[in-house]
Amino acid sequence: MFNLRFKNHSFPLSIIILNLFQDLLAIKAINKIASKTYLMKLINTLLTLPFVVIILISCTNNNAQVTIPVTRQDTLIRKIKDTISITAVGDIMLGSAFPTKANLPPDDAVNSFQAVDGLLKGDIVFGNLEGCFLNSGHSNKCNGINPNNCYAFRMPERYAGIYKSAGFNVLSIANNHVGDFDTKGRKNTARILDSLQIHYAGQLNKPFEVFEKDSVKYAFCAFAPNENTVSINKIDSAKALVARLKQMADIVIVSFHGGGEGARFEHVPRKNEIFYKENRGNVYAFAHAVIDAGADVVLGHGPHVTRAVEVYKNKFIAYSLGNFCTYGMFSLKGNNGIAPLLQLKINAKGDFLYADVVSVKQDKINRLTLDDDHKAFKRIKELTDVDFIGHQLKFADNRISLKD
Repeated sequence: MFNLRFKNHSFPLSIIILNLFQDLLAIKAINKIASKTYLMKLINTLLTLPFVVIILISCTNNNAQVTIPVTRQDTLIRKIKDTISITAVGDIMLGSAFPTKANLPPDDAVNSFQAVDGLLKGDIVFGNLEGCFLNSGHSNKCNGINPNNCYAFRMPERYAGIYKSAGFNVLSIANNHVGDFDTKGRKNTARILDSLQIHYAGQLNKPFEVFEKDSVKYAFCAFAPNENTVSINKIDSAKALVARLKQMADIVIVSFHGGGEGARFEHVPRKNEIFYKENRGNVYAFAHAVIDAGADVVLGHGPHVTRAVEVYKNKFIAYSLGNFCTYGMFSLKGNNGIAPLLQLKINAKGDFLYADVVSVKQDKINRLTLDDDHKAFKRIKELTDVDFIGHQLKFADNRISLKD
């Protein structure tokens, strides 16, 4: 039975409704003026009920009741900062001690980020961790292969502190090199990142992370086509995860490792990219799908070259951020040796405001340096003009913004 409870009195709801119905029928028997007067009184009476009626339906004993509180509850509204700063770069691998320590830089990597000192700042400072942290061990992927020709990367564990000191607070571990030394390398990398309080995601056992900074709740997730990573090729699953994260956070950042590798794969083809018989994903379809599901920023890496950028539904997509700081066996010839340091600004809704691009370059001798010719910025513009004809982006003075 439904009851209307007000203060200490309970009234059967069925009787109240019946009385109201009878009263309304009685109106027909009254002249038009009286009917209108009575009806207005009835409406005013209903409108002046105390504040708000909250209906509580209880399943216990199939009973239900309507409770009218005598006090008003205000809704608490969280306010977050108007502008959020995200600094993002591509692949980072500071030097591998496998197969020998000869592959480590002469300064033991301590000066890896010296050229960009002061630029790796923001609410979020992101990069792709292209390798694991592990002091010893052999890679099974190199069995039967000359290890000097095998691309397996394990950075000394002490190198993790260099990332922390440089300013990185979010790293993707969804790629083909974090797992070079199997479970041991993955677990040790996770342990070290946890100890340094660096946020990370992308492996099957950690598909996402939700955290708060300066009263803003962020969700970060990462995808790749590789073993033990959250798959970039299962787009429906990716959308479901992002939609879930959007319910938990103010800003959702998605990272992906996808697309073919090298200078032949600078363009965004809008189809699955096959590289060495492996499906590296349809990065265009993936990026659009996760934004449809609620992502605010999409950051790509994997091709080892810079790719175009796009703003879709007011959300920013970088299709590849290239080789940022990669020591050792990486090819740095031509466009493989240039990359952007992206300083992105979004509003509280996650909508794109603008992005400043600091162009950097690498070579085997000078390593990471600033590029006064701004080649990465120019290349991003060229590729965006070709791959996204009719885009509404303005490229000027090393800044990407929306056209007026």
